[in-house]
Amino acid sequence: MEITADINVEELVVEFPEAIGFLADRGIVCIRCGEPYWGTLRELARTKNLDGQIDEIVRDLQAYLKEEAAD
Repeated sequence: MEITADINVEELVVEFPEAIGFLADRGIVCIRCGEPYWGTLRELARTKNLDGQIDEIVRDLQAYLKEEAAD
């Protein structure tokens, strides 16, 4: 699964639950009341005023998940 800014958050957290903590550490909380945010990662970042940083966040997330998979 390719991770982009336009990935559906629900798909992301189902496939990569470790992304939840990574994103939360960057101010993007993608779980509310036990349910994933509806929409894309880009849309969620926009609600947190992080849309200008979304490309960097996605690159860092990709690297983080690759590192986690190697462990």
